[in-house]
Amino acid sequence: MAKAVPSKARVVIIGGGVSGCSVAYHLAKLGWTNVVLLERKQLTCGTTWHAAGLIGQLRGSQNMTRLAKYSADLYVKLEAETGIGTGMRQCGSISVALTNERKEELFRQASLARAFNVDVREISPQEIKEMYPHLNVADVVAGVHLPLDGQCDPANIAMALAKGARQNGAQVIEGVKVTSVTHKDGRVTGVTCVQEGETYTIEADHVVNCAGMWARDLAGTSGVTVPLHACEHFYIVTEPIPGLTRLPVLRVPDEATYYKEDAGKMLVGAFELKAKPWGMEGIREDFCFDQLPDDFDHFQPILEDAIKRMPMLETAGIHTFFNGPESFTPDDRYYLGEVPELKNYWVATGYNSIGIVSSGGAGMALAQWMNDGEPPFDLWEVDIRRAQPFQKNRRYLKERVTETLGLLYADHFPYRQMATARGVRRTPLHEHLKARGAVFGEVAGWERANWFAKPGQEREYRYSWQRQNWFENQREEHLAVRNGVGFFDMTSFGKIRVEGRDALSFLQRLCAGEMDVAAGRIVYTQMLNERGGIESDLTVTRLSETAFLLVVPGATLQRDLAWLRKHIADEFVVVTDVTAAESVLCIMGPKARDLMRRVSPNDFSNAAHPFGTARQIEVGMGLARAHRVTYVGELGWELYVSTDQTAHVFEALEEAGADLGLKLCGIHTLDSCRIEKAFRHFGHDITDEDHVLEAGLGFAVKTAKPAFIGREAVLRKQEAGLDRRLVQFRLTDPEPLLFHNEAVVRDGKIVSIVTSGNYGHHLGGAIGLGYVPCRGESEEEVLASTYEIEIAGRRVKAEASLKPMYDPRAERVRA
Repeated sequence: MAKAVPSKARVVIIGGGVSGCSVAYHLAKLGWTNVVLLERKQLTCGTTWHAAGLIGQLRGSQNMTRLAKYSADLYVKLEAETGIGTGMRQCGSISVALTNERKEELFRQASLARAFNVDVREISPQEIKEMYPHLNVADVVAGVHLPLDGQCDPANIAMALAKGARQNGAQVIEGVKVTSVTHKDGRVTGVTCVQEGETYTIEADHVVNCAGMWARDLAGTSGVTVPLHACEHFYIVTEPIPGLTRLPVLRVPDEATYYKEDAGKMLVGAFELKAKPWGMEGIREDFCFDQLPDDFDHFQPILEDAIKRMPMLETAGIHTFFNGPESFTPDDRYYLGEVPELKNYWVATGYNSIGIVSSGGAGMALAQWMNDGEPPFDLWEVDIRRAQPFQKNRRYLKERVTETLGLLYADHFPYRQMATARGVRRTPLHEHLKARGAVFGEVAGWERANWFAKPGQEREYRYSWQRQNWFENQREEHLAVRNGVGFFDMTSFGKIRVEGRDALSFLQRLCAGEMDVAAGRIVYTQMLNERGGIESDLTVTRLSETAFLLVVPGATLQRDLAWLRKHIADEFVVVTDVTAAESVLCIMGPKARDLMRRVSPNDFSNAAHPFGTARQIEVGMGLARAHRVTYVGELGWELYVSTDQTAHVFEALEEAGADLGLKLCGIHTLDSCRIEKAFRHFGHDITDEDHVLEAGLGFAVKTAKPAFIGREAVLRKQEAGLDRRLVQFRLTDPEPLLFHNEAVVRDGKIVSIVTSGNYGHHLGGAIGLGYVPCRGESEEEVLASTYEIEIAGRRVKAEASLKPMYDPRAERVRA
């Protein structure tokens, strides 16, 4: 007999895979009552049941590693708590490199693991052979061993989580399909669902979409963006192999394969570079523990490589050839958090085939977030607010996920660009820049010129962990900005108008800087949370008594819009995304004033147009709003031009700048210039977990003004002192490169990681930023230490500074 569907709940969780079961378990553990999980068919019947169950603790960042480690620890404990065997055993894992580039990647990951206190060891081909005697190591260069990695039984883990949720008072009801999430006045009110042909409504304060490959379509019925798409995922399981003993999980990413020994059989799976999307016509209603049709031709190249890698497979019979669907996202990272469109609509979905190792930690983090009203730590990597509305387009998703499945095992080279589903968002100058040699990258769908090729030079990336083929191009662009004048197309900046009777008081409350300034003034500021962490890093330009323009990174636009709208109280304020209305053309360098005088009759002197002000100017035969600010640390202007006049203004600038040596510059150069100046980058150097004072941004905080979000946390930190400081580093050896996540070594001990890095072409070495613990220490004591940066196991001496190494007094900016 079917369980009764309740009429009310505090929270309804949609989907009974490992993700939904984890959210239910953790909410119930936190003491939430009236937790209801609804599963359309049977628990685990979508994707969870056929997952491979690999538990790898090391992820690409500290917090993702924290979540994976939490999952591993939880799965060990669950069996004792619930009585359900999880199959969790820490047999360890080995990843092997077949190329020197892959060795560099694996050894960089090992340095990162040490920074995160993950047990790790670099191993030789001989050591690999001793640990994995069945393996052909003739062409293996090196490997990495993580002894506490493991494997598990995915379905049983979901069942154990569901049982644990029930033990703590949650209801888990199978055979109930949610057809829509109901909402009113911008917040969820519950769900409608069907059980045995009968329609029911459940009133609820919160709804969590854990619907896996159904999540996008379900979200779409409420106007919510959850971009994901299913792909076919293949593996084989052999017949029992005589003498096969317990082995570590093995990954051979250069062949896109993984190997798992289980009960004397071998499972061989793949993340092939070009995947097969699935479910374009929708998922059939009766889908439940279903397999997809075989496609042995697709899998055969993988299997042929596997037999060479492990010759015993040649004589092993195939017991199972499996093909099942899993959901993938456009950037290969899952979705967590509250959606920007509807209050109390939460998601935990899109796990890109790492759902088992992710879901334990993700369920914990989401439950804490729902309980406390803010995430327990920085989760921007997986925050649903990074998704762009256009990305729910089905054609875009179908094309993109052919690539993202394979990215799990592809070389994770720095600056690697997506190859599929490109060209969706283009600036008015796209074709102009393309004709002049631009090589484009993509952020938030925007095509941006990353670097400019010289005549006759190939216009594509040659990826490497060493200097890539555009290094000299970046150097020339960088030095042009430092010594002459450079041009950047920064149209991808997010632009938000905040206007209305209460716009000033609203922004005073949200921003840590002083917003009550004269019209035409530009304020660099942060929006903080109650912990003093940085929710947004932006400039605010006062346009009039009741109107302000907020300029934010393109990647954080949806996040920033959501933060603003979430905090509108009983106020007359209108928040509008005006990103597409204006282009942003940046003229930067010591000769910027000379160029502006050639294209405009306006006065560009310090007296007429001081730093930190904006005004309308004539340029060419058009108009622009000129903002005197910089992200590269030089004299310059950002020209905000209506999109219809953008091409004309560019042509006027280009013609006037020809004999001044005007250089077209890309995003890579913008980044190398900003890191020389120690300007922070949101999402890397500063996050919602990083206190604004410890990030070195206290100068932008005005505690004397009326109360603002985070003010008390700032005052407390001022009184208690800093626990850590953001330090700028320069490698004394000019050859090595920094990207991010390298280990920071202080007096011989790893203390943190590099949060962002690039090459300082003016300073003559790689530059990085990173936090250094400093409880009870003065600035002098912090700088008195000896610093090194560990790169792929090798330690390189570094100079440290708390002030920008380039133009510390900002004299060039104000020239």
